[in-house]
Amino acid sequence: MKFRAAVLRSHETPFAVEEIVLSTGPAAGEILVEIAGCGMCRTDLAVRHSAGRTPLPAVLGHEGSGVVVASGDGPDSTIGLGDHVVLSFDSCGDCRNCRSAAPAYCDSFASLNLLGGREEDASRLTDAVGGALAPRWFGQSSFAEYALVPARNAVRVDAALPLELLGPLGCGTLTGAGAVLNTFRAGPGDTLVVLGAGAVGLAAVMAATAGGVRTVAVDRHPERLDLAERFGAVPLPAATAGLAERIRRYTDGGAQYALDTTASAPLINDALRALRPTGTLGLVARLRTALQLEPGTLDGGRSIRHICEGDAVPELLIPRLIGLWQAGRFPFDQLIRTYPLADINEAERDCDAGRVIKPVLLPERRDR
Repeated sequence: MKFRAAVLRSHETPFAVEEIVLSTGPAAGEILVEIAGCGMCRTDLAVRHSAGRTPLPAVLGHEGSGVVVASGDGPDSTIGLGDHVVLSFDSCGDCRNCRSAAPAYCDSFASLNLLGGREEDASRLTDAVGGALAPRWFGQSSFAEYALVPARNAVRVDAALPLELLGPLGCGTLTGAGAVLNTFRAGPGDTLVVLGAGAVGLAAVMAATAGGVRTVAVDRHPERLDLAERFGAVPLPAATAGLAERIRRYTDGGAQYALDTTASAPLINDALRALRPTGTLGLVARLRTALQLEPGTLDGGRSIRHICEGDAVPELLIPRLIGLWQAGRFPFDQLIRTYPLADINEAERDCDAGRVIKPVLLPERRDR
């Protein structure tokens, strides 16, 4: 079948929305999804700086949502034709971590998600003249009108919900909220500092507020601090003198948890100094250089760890977040600005410039 998608051909060039060809339908355990909307995540944009790790040209996009229009044979599948689904990250389902309800730490996570797809799928997706495209970014490649995905990537949702807005629940929103709800298991009486009030950080703030956690949000953009304050956090500019001491003051002597979304070494060290003894710092942003920890920052039993995809099992966390949203306690939709898929380069520019928190791309509806 032929349909339109946004293709990234090189690290330096803009996305090109063009006709592409899918050479095969869904195999066993797979579904074909007509995309209603797809969030743009910083991980998509980081491909420009990946030094060849993700093969190009490729169709990116990994916060898709849509309607199942075809399904491969698979008697165990719980996803059927016409189902509305949110798509999340890929995992093998068979390794020890997958079997232990930790799919974000799947043994094959890098090959299934970050490298553009399984090698055996390489010929599935081509451009209009037959040139191969990396076909399975995060198991989706959903900057497109359609996506062929493993059924295990999909979470069925109520058809009455605004499907085009739900895609960010599959990655960025899931990552921030999951860090609070799954990794930290923070609740009433706990304290949290969030470094960076972008999409992931603000999702963490919203989840923390929903759980009764006292939260401080740190960012360099006043308008993002305004949002964090609206969602229940104490706002604190990143350039504040004595940042760690100010955080400790607002958190009754030190935060129990800290979440860094910035990969800024100075902020990470400030966050560690702001933790109370036995406190935990979680990192979600990819570090591009060696992290130099200052002396004493891990004293008192403080710890630091990486968090992938909010330690989430998507089919458990996504419905939980939708329930909080429906109850008015998790207003992630207030972060979203929609763009036609054809305007993907404008969405990228706005995202890079900080003019929008979470762009969501909407494929044009066409008669087919």
